[in-house]
Amino acid sequence: MKNIWILTEERPKINVILVILKKLAADSKFTLNIDEVRIVPIIRENRFTFIYNVIGVTSSSFKNVYIKIASGDSSFVDFLVFVQEHEPVQSDKPLYAIEETKTDDSESRNTGVYQRCSKFVYVEFYYPGIKKIMLYNLQIAQKEKPTETNIFGTRMLRTIGVEILGKVIDVQIMKPFTSLEELVQTKSTMRKPPVSNVPILIDIQPNKITISGRLYKAGGLSHDPNIGALTIIALCIRKWEKTKSIVITRHGLEQDNIGENNKFIQIANKLNISLEGLKLPIAKHHEQYWHFDLSQEKIATIFLHVSLLAYTRAEVIYANHGGSERGYFIHKSLGPIQIAKYQVGKRTAYKDGDKDVIIHLPDMIIFDQTHDQIISVEGKRYITRQNGIEELANYSYIEKEIIKPSHNPKSMVRTVAVFGSDDTSIAEKQIGFLLNNHGQMIVGPQAPEIFKDVIRNLLASQSI
Repeated sequence: MKNIWILTEERPKINVILVILKKLAADSKFTLNIDEVRIVPIIRENRFTFIYNVIGVTSSSFKNVYIKIASGDSSFVDFLVFVQEHEPVQSDKPLYAIEETKTDDSESRNTGVYQRCSKFVYVEFYYPGIKKIMLYNLQIAQKEKPTETNIFGTRMLRTIGVEILGKVIDVQIMKPFTSLEELVQTKSTMRKPPVSNVPILIDIQPNKITISGRLYKAGGLSHDPNIGALTIIALCIRKWEKTKSIVITRHGLEQDNIGENNKFIQIANKLNISLEGLKLPIAKHHEQYWHFDLSQEKIATIFLHVSLLAYTRAEVIYANHGGSERGYFIHKSLGPIQIAKYQVGKRTAYKDGDKDVIIHLPDMIIFDQTHDQIISVEGKRYITRQNGIEELANYSYIEKEIIKPSHNPKSMVRTVAVFGSDDTSIAEKQIGFLLNNHGQMIVGPQAPEIFKDVIRNLLASQSI
């Protein structure tokens, strides 16, 4: 019997996994039985196998639901879903490519739609025709009236075949474009940005199509929202216009800003996009779209996060695993809140480059209800563990100004969780947990009590 395999860069969340499974069940017309769902690490001979199992979801149409952490060699969607017996390999074709976001118009017009568009463009090069889904995992109220940007972006997503889940949309307003002329006309009537910004405008000329849009940011080609916007516009154009070149104007780039491996360059090569006034390099093609991730720090912090939720009463009230999407802080009385990038009243200093006003965040904040304790966890690879130990000194502001007013715990501790190496012991007192390359789970001698509890409970569950 087949299994369901879900590959992800993110910490798997029960509610998101259930949405994926319900979508699969609806499309494949089978029934799900759902009862007390948990995501648990699979342990063999007291070692983590680097596979998670979803328990509490059964069906006569599949045997197990497995989850593994994966990454892309370049741009990578949040989830690839396979339905097959064996563990996926590169040559297997996934059923779904899914991008998850918690961001709505109420927080950001661009991030909620444009920033992720390039991922759907890129995945098509490896898996043509794959079912593409934008999954909104909203934790705050959806904005009642969508912005023009949201409407335009959503219409483009639907034009390239992306299905929208988890968010209410007006299918009459946010319908796919039916022609290039309609796309261009709609964009031209949208409200223009301030004069200091470069508007995104499309112009159909006899021998080419131009799109204006700034791509320069922070010293290079790294303006993610505009990379997403310009590439999805280009892909929509290619739906109707196959031969004319597409030229990006007013991009703000110099020749030395462009590298061969940038995701924009790879997409530009595929879609015959050029940058006005510059010579576009031929990007090195990545043979593989994804690989199993067994190198990053988040392998350890995600393991801890999943295990704590499955085997203890602890709450993870903030998480940002190794550069994944920045989460909300779960305030005890206010609910999910965004933590600002800078301290209260320090916006001008932050904009002027004063790094002392930055609010430093750990990779994970745990509330251990049993011991009424807050644990701030910094994740690091084994070779950079000393950096993690040094970074523990940065959390005074968030503890004093955000955590204490919210939870007012009896105690607060800081610790480091490490992934990698062949070590089977921990020398540094500041390191609370080590997950080594062989899946061995080592708790530090001065680790928080909840770390000892979770490993003990996890191992005990395997002997039942």
